[in-house]
Amino acid sequence: MNLLVENQLVSLADLRAAWHAPLTVGLGDDAKRRVAESRELINEVVAGGEQVYGVNTGFGQLAQVRISNDELAHLQENLVRSHAVGVGEDLGDDIVRLVMLMKVIALAEGFSGVRVELVEAICALINNNIYPRIPSQGSVGASGDLAPLAHLACVLIGVGEARVGGTVVPAELALREAGLQPMSLAPKEGLALLNGTQVSTALALAAVFRTEHILAATLAAGAMASDAIKGSDTPFDKRIQSVRGHGGQIAVAGVLRDLMRGSQIRASHRKCDRVQDPYSIRCQPQVAGACLDVLRHVCKVIETEANAVTDNPLVFADSGSVLSGGNFHAEPVALASDYLALAISELGALSERRIALLIDSHLSGLPAFLVEEGGLNSGFMMAQVTAAALASENKSHAHPASVDSIPTSANQEDHVSMATFAARRLHGMLDNVANIVAIELLAAAQGVEFHHPQESSPAIEKIIATLREVSPAYTDDRSLSADFARVARLVNDGAFCEFSSSILPSMAA
Repeated sequence: MNLLVENQLVSLADLRAAWHAPLTVGLGDDAKRRVAESRELINEVVAGGEQVYGVNTGFGQLAQVRISNDELAHLQENLVRSHAVGVGEDLGDDIVRLVMLMKVIALAEGFSGVRVELVEAICALINNNIYPRIPSQGSVGASGDLAPLAHLACVLIGVGEARVGGTVVPAELALREAGLQPMSLAPKEGLALLNGTQVSTALALAAVFRTEHILAATLAAGAMASDAIKGSDTPFDKRIQSVRGHGGQIAVAGVLRDLMRGSQIRASHRKCDRVQDPYSIRCQPQVAGACLDVLRHVCKVIETEANAVTDNPLVFADSGSVLSGGNFHAEPVALASDYLALAISELGALSERRIALLIDSHLSGLPAFLVEEGGLNSGFMMAQVTAAALASENKSHAHPASVDSIPTSANQEDHVSMATFAARRLHGMLDNVANIVAIELLAAAQGVEFHHPQESSPAIEKIIATLREVSPAYTDDRSLSADFARVARLVNDGAFCEFSSSILPSMAA
């Protein structure tokens, strides 16, 4: 993808594309003009001797310390070096690519007082697939993602490390081999690089895209499970959804109807004496639909944040003002991530309940534990236990991170968002749900196949065929661990999104 950063908002679809694969980024002429105008104002401030935070002062509680003009470049470099204190596992290249892109978007708005050359230097990292090594832990999501963004800034000045082609190398070497030179930071530039919510927002964005994959897979699994137990599609009737009015519910029911349309299994029991199915089958539109509504809301918040200017102070060239504020505080990202955590947990919980239903012969009408010769074979007995363990873990992880503020920087920064952790923990939760849904997909496929030669719908039979390419039908006891891993990869890769793409926020457009 080629992306010219100009005046327009960068869409959710473009952000998804940047997450998915390398891209080329450039600055438009208007963006260059805005950046240059804001830089000129900073130059005037320095020349005039006006005291401005982060330009010619210390940082945090040291903001009252005036720095002499001949030390201003040293001040910015010291800021970058001193703040690069992240720990933990490195962020993946896909996340780092989003971080760099969003830093370009923010700086290109022309409110940060940096030089055009600095923004173009970040573009050069992106365009040459140079990914700063950014540890995942160390940000409280308040004065920006200071520690992780400092690791990005380090690479720009030729220190620290970067990944190139999957290999970690010294930053200076990575730049040299790409024909790039380390930057010397001008006044305000180190602070502009470090202030911002780009790391927490990138983690949240990636979680949004992964949740779309998960939601699509849960709808595929849910439709298949419904047919496997000879459940009714009546609860998915459009009329039922319309009188409640929730958009997510209406959309999910439509996908479920499409998935089950044309099922011979369903046609065979339309006049059976079963009145109602359990909630995990009957209430899919209500539960998964509410989760879709959460996802849509979170997408709006995160898309806004991805296009936002979140450093401090901000430079308004049109009025000649440099204003200190708090746009670096990532509360919107923290609350959105906490909200999404609830939806992720619920999707996994509902899937686990359907697995429990499928293996219970008294409720499903299928062979006990979905295997012939039960007793000799245990079938999916322990698979449900694994799903239950993962669903239970997620209930703990769904506790809101945003309520756990802790003061930092000698109480200058006395309320923080914990947005970076709020967004980062979503990925472990998504890993759990991917495995739960993988178990349900295989269990439901097994259930449908017990009805053959009567076939399910064309869509469901296509899903089963996809599953059977990586996991054969279960006839005699074997370890399913590797099968679950292969199917989970399909889930994470979005293999089932074709049936739901019209309702997924980043794909619908």
